[in-house]
Amino acid sequence: MTSKTANSVIRYRAENTVGVVDRDHAGKTAQDVLGFGQGIPVVASMREGLALGPSAVLVGIAPQGGRLPDEWRGWLAEALDYGCDLWSGLHTFLGDDPVLAAKSKALGRRIFDLRRPPTDLPIASGQAKTVDPLVVLTVGTDCNVGKMTAQLQLARELNQRGVRTRFVPTGQTGIMIEGWGIAVDAVVADFIAGAAERLVLEGSANADIVLVEGQGSINHPGYSGVTLGLLHGSCPDALILCHHVTREFLGDYAEAPWLRIPPLTEYVTLYETVGSAVHPTEVIAISLNTYDLDDRPAREACERAIQATGLPVTDPVRFGAAPLVAAVVEKRERYLKARRC
Repeated sequence: MTSKTANSVIRYRAENTVGVVDRDHAGKTAQDVLGFGQGIPVVASMREGLALGPSAVLVGIAPQGGRLPDEWRGWLAEALDYGCDLWSGLHTFLGDDPVLAAKSKALGRRIFDLRRPPTDLPIASGQAKTVDPLVVLTVGTDCNVGKMTAQLQLARELNQRGVRTRFVPTGQTGIMIEGWGIAVDAVVADFIAGAAERLVLEGSANADIVLVEGQGSINHPGYSGVTLGLLHGSCPDALILCHHVTREFLGDYAEAPWLRIPPLTEYVTLYETVGSAVHPTEVIAISLNTYDLDDRPAREACERAIQATGLPVTDPVRFGAAPLVAAVVEKRERYLKARRC
C-alpha cells in the first residue's frame, strides 16, 4: 500500500522501468509480486539496480506524511554518482537536501521534486465551469482506493473509442505517468481550488472529456481539505465514486481504527450535496478496488453495490471499464443536449 507510486508507474509505464529495489522481494519479478509488470526484475540494493542501466531513479514510496527515510539519502547519493537523475514525489524535497543538491549540481544531474507547487497559483474564480468538455472527477471513500487508476483505465478506453479524453493529474504519481500536472496536496490551502481550476482549463484543450484525478476523501480527518478544494475548484459535471471493498475503516488509522467507512449511498449523497453547492454535479458510477478478493466475491461485491446504489459498478482493472465508459458517454450526451437548449 505504501509503494503505490512505484506500482502505478510499473502498471502504466512498464516500458520505462528497468528494475525495482525491494529487499523483501529480491529475486522475484514485478509480475510475481504485483500480478503485472511482466519480467521487470526486483533487486536487493541500489548497486544491483544501477547495474541494470537506468538513467533515473524514481522514489516510488508514498508514506504517510511523505517524508524521506534517512537510509535512502545514501542510496540516492549513490545513484547520482552513477549518473542518474532523481525523480521524487515526496513532501521532503530532494532538491532542498544540501548533500544531494550539491552533488547533483557538481555532477550535472537533475532532481525533479514533483510535489513542488507552482508559485503563481490563483484563487479559484469558477472558470472551470465554463469549459466546453464534460468534466468528471473521481471521489473516494478513503485515500488509496483507486481514484487515479479508475481515471487512467477510463481514459484509455474512451480514447480507444475515438472520444478525445484528457487525464488531469493532481498527484505525484499521475504526474510521473503523464508528464504534467500539479500535486495539489502540497499547495497552500487557499490555492488548492485555484490549482484544480488551472488544471481543468489546461486539460480542456482539444478534449471532449476531462478526467480529473481525485484525492483523499470528504470525511477523512487529515485530507478532506484537499478533497474539497478539488471538488469545488474543478467544478465537475459528474463524479465517479471509488471504494476499496474490504476496507472498513479510514486507512491511515488502521493501527487504531476509529472512523468506520459509511455506506456508499451516504457518500453519494454527501458528495453530490457538497459539490453542487458550487456547481451542479452527480455521481454517475461506482469504481471498486477488489485486488485482494478472488473473482467470485469481487463480482458479488459489484452486484451488491449495484443493488445498493442503482448505479453502474465495476472494478475497471479486473473487469474492464466498460460500465464507467457507458456512464460517462451517457452523461456527456445529456450534457451536450442541455447546452444546446
